[in-house]
Amino acid sequence: MTSISLTHRTSPDLFSRALAAVAAFFDALGEGRRIAQRYEQLSRLSDAALAARGLRRTDVPRAAVLGR
Repeated sequence: MTSISLTHRTSPDLFSRALAAVAAFFDALGEGRRIAQRYEQLSRLSDAALAARGLRRTDVPRAAVLGR
């Protein structure tokens, strides 16, 4: 007689999932702060300084998000 044993992989317990959600929240919060800092730095530059970076004033939000 042959028997087959299957292992059922259970999902992480509630504590692990909650911890992962909290870690993801703080990661996203940190990324938001980095984007805001880049935006502030870029928005303070003159139009000439932005042009030297290949940017126009209207490009500042996109550049801040993309990390340019």
